Amino acid sequence: MIQTTKGIILRSVKYGETSLVVTIFTELFGLQSYLVNGVRTASKKGSSRSAMFQPSAILELVAYHNEFKNLQRLKEYKWDQLYKHIFSDVWKNAVAVFMIELLTKALKETEPNPDLFYFTEDALLALDRATPTVAANMPLFFGLHLAVFFGFRISDEYSPTHQFLDLEEGRFVETQPQHANYLEGKEAEVISQLLKTMQPEDLAQLQLNHEFRRKLLQWIELFYAINIQDFGTMKTLPVLRELAR
Repeated sequence: MIQTTKGIILRSVKYGETSLVVTIFTELFGLQSYLVNGVRTASKKGSSRSAMFQPSAILELVAYHNEFKNLQRLKEYKWDQLYKHIFSDVWKNAVAVFMIELLTKALKETEPNPDLFYFTEDALLALDRATPTVAANMPLFFGLHLAVFFGFRISDEYSPTHQFLDLEEGRFVETQPQHANYLEGKEAEVISQLLKTMQPEDLAQLQLNHEFRRKLLQWIELFYAINIQDFGTMKTLPVLRELAR
């Protein structure tokens, strides 16, 4: 069956002389793998076509879809959204790759999840047009709100009486937890502010220094590791630390 769907590129691996096996999070079919022939040729056309399969690219796909096969084939593909900055701005590209790595680590099932697809698409497009402050805060925003789609969101009950964020429980509590996986003080307060932020553009109001963001990202990584088996560590976090603004 030939179907047309949008897809967000997660990763690509060389296959044979000129082909790629590409992992794509699609609007209609969820997580899928596709064999893409003839995109790694030495010609200028081949080079431009392989560039379309960079992580975070959003494409329109015409695919031969067979639900009984693990590896699908593409009939046609073209840009659905052509970024203005993500592939040329070093920081925005690093943030986009972080977002894709986090999504890839969290995605375990192949079933369609259009709400997750649209959330990710909207976040990438917001990153592309973001101001420097919004782009700097985007990893925190994406990391916290992405968890909602996997069933372990942090419940925002922060208040003067609930100032400890228990990462193992995923909620703010009254008393200091009896383990080390918790936040308090300014860190807990900012997490609450981020949870209340529904639109990326509103991140412009959150003025944080890069060291503070780095610490929060480490806590968010731990939060995912607590909730997702074999999550491991994120390869893109050291890159963000090196490029931190």
